[in-house]
Amino acid sequence: MTDAFQLHPRLQEDCILVGAFPLCQLLLMNDSQYPWCILVPQVPGLRELYELSPEQRQQFTEESCYLAQQLAGLYQADKMNIAAIGNMVPQLHIHHIVRYQTDKAWPAPVWGKFAAVAYTPEQLAGRLGELRGALVGLLD
Repeated sequence: MTDAFQLHPRLQEDCILVGAFPLCQLLLMNDSQYPWCILVPQVPGLRELYELSPEQRQQFTEESCYLAQQLAGLYQADKMNIAAIGNMVPQLHIHHIVRYQTDKAWPAPVWGKFAAVAYTPEQLAGRLGELRGALVGLLD
């Protein structure tokens, strides 16, 4: 275990950094099929939500609810899927996925259903602009 926070290599490979909240890094999953963000608490060695201090858990809840609310409104979600799985990446990270009854995986989970479709440079610029604009109140 290291004394400094380091993002897991798999998350670095699969995601794009959007910015940071007071506790968490905000990542965008590089899969253009779904608006899909990931919150990663910037706490070294963290694997489980219960390992956060009570103050950190409260801050995480605020950040997660804020993100989910903004994503649901911005992208007109039919449902928000929020989950911490962590079987492949042990570092605590929480997925926030906008779901639609018309998306190609509905009603199944998105994990492993279809191969990711990376954003084109133009799509990525647009998505990052939308997210950063919607989250300006809390995002660094």
